[in-house]
Amino acid sequence: MDRLLDTFANGGVLLQAWPAVRAGFLVTIEVAAATVLLGLGLGFVLALLRSLDRRVLNWAITAWVDLFRTLPQLVVLVFAYFALPYAGVRIGPFLATTLGLGAVLSAFAAEAFRAAILAVPAGQWDAARALGLGWGRTMRGVVLPQAVRLATPLLTNRSIAIVKGTALGTAVSLPELLGEAQAATSMLANPSPLLLAAVLYLILFLPLVVFSRRLERRYGPA
Repeated sequence: MDRLLDTFANGGVLLQAWPAVRAGFLVTIEVAAATVLLGLGLGFVLALLRSLDRRVLNWAITAWVDLFRTLPQLVVLVFAYFALPYAGVRIGPFLATTLGLGAVLSAFAAEAFRAAILAVPAGQWDAARALGLGWGRTMRGVVLPQAVRLATPLLTNRSIAIVKGTALGTAVSLPELLGEAQAATSMLANPSPLLLAAVLYLILFLPLVVFSRRLERRYGPA
């Protein structure tokens, strides 16, 4: 047991690694928050535009959704960081990771919001029109409150799955949690920093998983 603790939970190594791992943890939180805001916001807008039922617009949005639902997240991040400079667009690791993961999340969010909008019974649209409400007021006051409620459990799960991809930011030099833990492990020749990173991941994501389960029980199908 002593050998196990010395290898994976070495107190001296953990103290040395803590500043770098803590800094990586803060970067992970910032990227995760920015990714969720960008991905859900853009996905919501795309779903609204899709509901306008304009052919050319639908084609463009469908292409965006299919592209980013198909490509691996790592490919998107690498393209954003390494390929865009050839087009004269240079962005840093933080922005590349946020834009890449945000684009992927937006594709799933657009489909989730659209499915939720379509799930609202047609009779409610008819009732709104009978009351003289236009498309905009019907969407804001009748459809969207129900659609957001229906989409929330699915989007919470999807957001958690995608923001865990912040670990892929190491590939584009983002100093996030896992990358800093791996660097500390190599420098100190001890895997204890990886255990520290695992604990911090649990602190970050476990409450979100529990929250997601509660949302599923509250808003999911009866």
